[in-house]
Amino acid sequence: MNDGFDAYLEAIDRGYLPIREVTRSTGVNPVTLRAWERRYGLVVPYRTPKGHRLYSPEHVARIQAILTWLGRGVAVSQVKELLDNRNAPASSTGNDWQRQRQALLQAISRQAERQLDEQFNQALSLYPPLTLCELLILPLLAELDQRWQHSALGHQLERVFFHSWLRSKLGARIYHNNRQQSGAPLLLVNLSMLPMEPGLWLCAWLASSADCPVEVFDWPLPSAELALAVEAIAPRGLLLYSSQALDSQQVRRELPRLNTACGVPLLLAGPAAQIHAEELHGHCGLHLVNDPLAAQHSLQLLGLLGPQ
Repeated sequence: MNDGFDAYLEAIDRGYLPIREVTRSTGVNPVTLRAWERRYGLVVPYRTPKGHRLYSPEHVARIQAILTWLGRGVAVSQVKELLDNRNAPASSTGNDWQRQRQALLQAISRQAERQLDEQFNQALSLYPPLTLCELLILPLLAELDQRWQHSALGHQLERVFFHSWLRSKLGARIYHNNRQQSGAPLLLVNLSMLPMEPGLWLCAWLASSADCPVEVFDWPLPSAELALAVEAIAPRGLLLYSSQALDSQQVRRELPRLNTACGVPLLLAGPAAQIHAEELHGHCGLHLVNDPLAAQHSLQLLGLLGPQ
């Protein structure tokens, strides 16, 4: 009756890891690990008699190698050839990401929500959030920003449609992740006057995907009320995001005062961090990060990700 459980314990004793631990150590979620196994045979774990997946240290090392290739822009469909034969892939890897971006652009231009959702879900099932953010979403946003600089009919419609969809999509995933996590959240606040700052939501999604509960305020708060929020929520850290230049008084007085008063790590993220880098230079403890990827790296170095 207990043969399956005994086999499970024996494998654990030999250093095998259950899928949840592999996710925690590599950042690759179970859905993606199962898709890699089922569709491409990239990582085939040991299966107990009860069907539980267990991963050896060699499996974990292979997952890290996969992430390295993905970070270099290689499509997931081409990674196995590189790992097994050490041969360069036959086709251009950049074309796959360009193809995916074009499919998303087409859906955005037509306000085709179902098509946009399907394309994103497919990519999300195959790539970790960091890879997806770096190689698909941020380049897509840059391309869209260039496109929207021209005041053509329909461009504002595209912007509102896509930003609304992105906030809804990432917000739903953050909500689900928060239900699975505990501990003090990371508090993220939109400092700009733009609603639906996509960079803010990408920062929140990446942190949430790294087992960090998050609370998002997508609207600026007066500094006194922001201090009240910090006192009430008792966050593990505070990330302020803006893609716009900030008010000079806010930069010279309020941010340094908040940095001193809040008692937790404070990050200023987005283009505003670069715009005001010289003014804020020398303010000890205030971390400036230009984009969601840099924010994630800084949060990791500060020890703010994962369960606490």
